[in-house]
Amino acid sequence: MLLCSTLPVSWKSVPLKSVATYEVSNVDKHAHDDELAVRLCNYTDVYKNERITLDMELMWATATENEISKFHLEEEDVVITKDSEEWSDIAVPALISETADDLVCGYHLAFIRSKPGVLSGRYLFRAIQSRPVALQLELASTGVTRCGLPKGAIGAAKIPLPPLPNQLKIADFLDSETARIDSLVEAKESMLDLIGQKRSALINNLVTRGLNPEAPIKSSGLDWLRDIPQHWEIERAKNLFSVRDERSKEGDEELLSVSHITGVTSRASKEVNMFLAESMTGYKKCQKDDFVTNTLWAWMGAMGISPLDGIVSPDYHVYESKGKILPEFMELLCRSKPFVAEVTRWSKGVWSSRLRLYPENFFEIRFPVPPHEEQEAIVAEVAVFRDKTTKLTEALIDSIRLLKERRSALITAAVNGEIPLEEMVA
Repeated sequence: MLLCSTLPVSWKSVPLKSVATYEVSNVDKHAHDDELAVRLCNYTDVYKNERITLDMELMWATATENEISKFHLEEEDVVITKDSEEWSDIAVPALISETADDLVCGYHLAFIRSKPGVLSGRYLFRAIQSRPVALQLELASTGVTRCGLPKGAIGAAKIPLPPLPNQLKIADFLDSETARIDSLVEAKESMLDLIGQKRSALINNLVTRGLNPEAPIKSSGLDWLRDIPQHWEIERAKNLFSVRDERSKEGDEELLSVSHITGVTSRASKEVNMFLAESMTGYKKCQKDDFVTNTLWAWMGAMGISPLDGIVSPDYHVYESKGKILPEFMELLCRSKPFVAEVTRWSKGVWSSRLRLYPENFFEIRFPVPPHEEQEAIVAEVAVFRDKTTKLTEALIDSIRLLKERRSALITAAVNGEIPLEEMVA
């Protein structure tokens, strides 16, 4: 039994099909000359926003008159995600807060329309957000590499149904309380962003200008680097690194992942949902302190220093340092926005989303090379900043997690009648 087994006396547990109608959209993003222009509510619009309004940048597409009639979105309709790579992304809802004659539901989505006088769309939105209802829809989805929610499963899902006046009071209460929680989360996320921006600015400055702002400077001759301390050197990557192309014979070494967010990390330490290859024989070996680039995503900053021995995808590139750049300094350089922009410039491809960084291009990149002792001092300075902000960062992350958990629990409790109506003071 997924719903609360002790609903208030005046409440019912009913299948959604008894109190609402629903449709699965087949309107795609393509434009055709013989169709009418529409504003399309897309998957990402629903996934990233709890409310759909007309001031959003909705995609322009086309649809037939029949499609517009069938999939037109009305105020207080609830749109849900129907397909996804993850069960947890199934049935994510958004409420249509404003509508227009040309607003149409897009592909990979379904919309649910409440029966007037029986079910409030605002309450339905919160009911689908509640964990018991969401779980029913997640479990009803089918598929292995991609999950899809059958149309019939939407109507079969049971929701708690209080009298209509109570539905409206619950919706008002949750609108008020979630807005308050969201405001707190936003403030804490802004603080996290500020810490990240300060760290990024510190790294950008230190790896290009050093610790002493009064040091004599010279032109680097490079657009991305500009002026550097006079005693620093400029070296091409081919003088600093050599390719390591050693292959695993058994494929049983530690598998490493390379991303623009975390650099090089053990794959086992990350929540990665992509399937592994049946065999990792022939994967590239890398040693601790090697520099590794994700060939396809280096232009986004997916590169870094390996913290341990292991193996990486044969599509990646592994470089061994010749000793002039310390691994810790190189890791900071990888997190520097100006350097990532230079890597992007040297990545090759027809489209910006398909750029690749190959060794012959990487070796042409020019690097700033401070003396070893200065590289060590720069690394130490960033570590001091990190140590000063670690506790605050961890506290903010933990607080945000708890607030989001409270938000979810509050919605579930209110929709299941676990919060007395007299306590709902909006």
